[in-house]
Amino acid sequence: MIVVLKKSASKADLDRLIAKLREQKCEFLLYENHEPVLKILTKQNLLSNDFFLTQPGVQAVFRITPAYDLAARKSPDQFTSIPIGGRKLEATDFMVIAGPCAIESEEQITEIAQRLSQLGIRFLRGGAYKPRTSPYTFQGMGEEGLKILRKTADRFQMNVVTEAVSSSDVAMVAEYADVVQIGTRNMQNFRLLKTVGKQKRPVLLKRGMSATIEEFLLAAEHILNEGNPHVILCERGIRTFEPATRNTLDISAVPLVKDLSHLPIVVDPSHASGKRNLILPLSRAALAAGADGVLIEVHDQAEMAKSDGPQSINFSAFDQLLKSLRQMAPMMNKEVL
Repeated sequence: MIVVLKKSASKADLDRLIAKLREQKCEFLLYENHEPVLKILTKQNLLSNDFFLTQPGVQAVFRITPAYDLAARKSPDQFTSIPIGGRKLEATDFMVIAGPCAIESEEQITEIAQRLSQLGIRFLRGGAYKPRTSPYTFQGMGEEGLKILRKTADRFQMNVVTEAVSSSDVAMVAEYADVVQIGTRNMQNFRLLKTVGKQKRPVLLKRGMSATIEEFLLAAEHILNEGNPHVILCERGIRTFEPATRNTLDISAVPLVKDLSHLPIVVDPSHASGKRNLILPLSRAALAAGADGVLIEVHDQAEMAKSDGPQSINFSAFDQLLKSLRQMAPMMNKEVL
């Protein structure tokens, strides 16, 4: 971090600022030419830009290292492996997480899990708690849904990915899940992020629908800072002026995040597009861009789905998608899980 002082700054202003830096045990270098400049060397994330800008005599502040120190990539080959159940997500893996948007009944999730398992899928998604825009739409089955999901996943040797929507639910969700998902509406629910950061399950963090890349990585930083190193990022489309799709898939976020962070990133083409006919090409695009996986909404009777039917695909379409990804994966030095 570089702190530039005004030409009119007094010696008292400079001495006062240096004293505060020493109180915070910050290392710094002082350059004095036409105007004093401080280069803060350590613990810069403890002091915000606003802290310096409110100090007498400070003219400007420039951050030269990322604010998300824990999430930042430190070397070109750095990659965080994520343990999920008895497996590990490595840099050469492309995980396919599939299942319905919401758990509707034991019969429904059993039928879907059985078909997915036959296709080699090992990561089962399904929502027991659904943060819906309208209070009159299906809100999920709660703990009963979690029990059904866990029972079904165990039956077919699958891992569970499901969402926690409040801090009070995290312990219960983590009891049943292998991966705790944080949805787009909660990306900046910092209390929730801190809570999932304190538990041991891996966390799948979805990008907020209006979040910048830096805000996305800073949200991950909240989780990492609480001691949980196992965070999977998820690009799920952002809100733009374009109404042709539900959201706009920011495919450029994938290689950009891979350059900035050591955390794996997956793509959710279902929520990004809201259109089932776009899920296959967007999944291919995710793999081609270097993503570490995709989340796909699959339903045995999409037209009857209680949640997100228009963006859910049937087993035939999913089989085609999976075959396509498995053909592409070797070209990206990836293996589909």
